[in-house]
Amino acid sequence: MDLSGKVAVITGGASGIGAAMAHAFGKQGMKIVLADVDAAGLEKVTGELQAQGIAALGHVTDVRQTDSMRALADAACARFGAVHLLCNNAGVCPLGEMMAAPLEEWRFVMDVNFWGVVNGVREFVPRMLAKGEGGHVLNTASMAGLVGMQLFGVYGASKFAVVGLSEGLSRELKPQGIGVSVLCPMVVDTGLLASTARLNPTASDAVVTLDKDQLQQVAGTVRTPEQVAARAVAGVQRGDFYILTHTEQAELLRKRSQRLESAFVKD
Repeated sequence: MDLSGKVAVITGGASGIGAAMAHAFGKQGMKIVLADVDAAGLEKVTGELQAQGIAALGHVTDVRQTDSMRALADAACARFGAVHLLCNNAGVCPLGEMMAAPLEEWRFVMDVNFWGVVNGVREFVPRMLAKGEGGHVLNTASMAGLVGMQLFGVYGASKFAVVGLSEGLSRELKPQGIGVSVLCPMVVDTGLLASTARLNPTASDAVVTLDKDQLQQVAGTVRTPEQVAARAVAGVQRGDFYILTHTEQAELLRKRSQRLESAFVKD
């Protein structure tokens, strides 16, 4: 995909991977539309982009709400005329045992992580198809959407759904000239756990928090948002479907594949 002069919409763009992707895609000559519930963070990142000469628009958006996502799509098209790259990146990640998570937390996580992607696809892909200029959808999932992990059960369930959605969507849209990628990082130093605790309406004593050193012990290397964003840019440009970010993912995925293969029983 040739990115120069094209328009990217990035949800969860006020911090972390979303903000890093905004800078990375902006440096490729793209015009950037940032969406987030964090108005102050949104204003800060939008200002940073504009100071670098990158055309950018910030729009306060709640990805859980169809009307809010429709307003985002309307604003992006009104400002720049089209959208060529949709980055469904907004996400939350409460940690804890699944049996300790209240039902409201399950709904909160699914609303942001899964339905946010659904809402993005439903609002933007029809506009891409109608415009007839091609395009690309980049959905942020997680390694927890490829391999089940303890303490990440609720989060992982939402991310497995994003991976499945992305696989099916890729098959549907490829003949129509729209590419699809799914970004599946492991641990990234984004502050996601802290922001989730602030946003989670059902946060309780049952919610587990881990600092960066503890996360590294659990899952290996900690990447920066900028490293992940660089991988995302390269993956979109090449048209990669799976975009992986950590070398240790290879062994974890190999073991999962072996477990699946060993499940076949010869008659």
